[in-house]
Amino acid sequence: MSEESTRRIVVLRHSKAEHPDVDDHERPLADRGREDAPAAGRWIAGAGITPDLALVSTAVRTRETWRLAAAELPVVPKTVAEERVYEASLGELIALLNEQSDEVRDLVLVGHNPGVHALADALAGEAEGDLLARMNRSGFPTSAIAVLEFQGSWKAVEHGVGRLTAFWTPHA
Repeated sequence: MSEESTRRIVVLRHSKAEHPDVDDHERPLADRGREDAPAAGRWIAGAGITPDLALVSTAVRTRETWRLAAAELPVVPKTVAEERVYEASLGELIALLNEQSDEVRDLVLVGHNPGVHALADALAGEAEGDLLARMNRSGFPTSAIAVLEFQGSWKAVEHGVGRLTAFWTPHA
């Protein structure tokens, strides 16, 4: 695979979580989240995206989201529970993407707001139609997906490098 290959980043915010009296990291999905996560997976599959790698926050709600979403994919990619995604800043998420192997063409990142929204917004140097405005108006709700394409190496991921090609929410 050449460094000039088109790569995709699929940014998925975890599905709706409950607010029980537990540590934030341990919050499970709510009933609506358990319904929306498979819908997110079906959307990814229907968009023809076949991820090579999924980087998933170690929080219970993100791991549950990915397990339910990935079950809807034709092939489940290599999945890494990545503790650095939990409560990550924009800079930390970009640094994590910069570490990825160029053997990876399509990558799913399952994380949390405000980081995932900030990442999608920062990487989108351009967008198809009104996608960027729609994404920013929505506030990147639970189960939302942003798909960004860029050319080149993961090491070159930085602000404005991508094109926002899709934005999906389960309750649009």
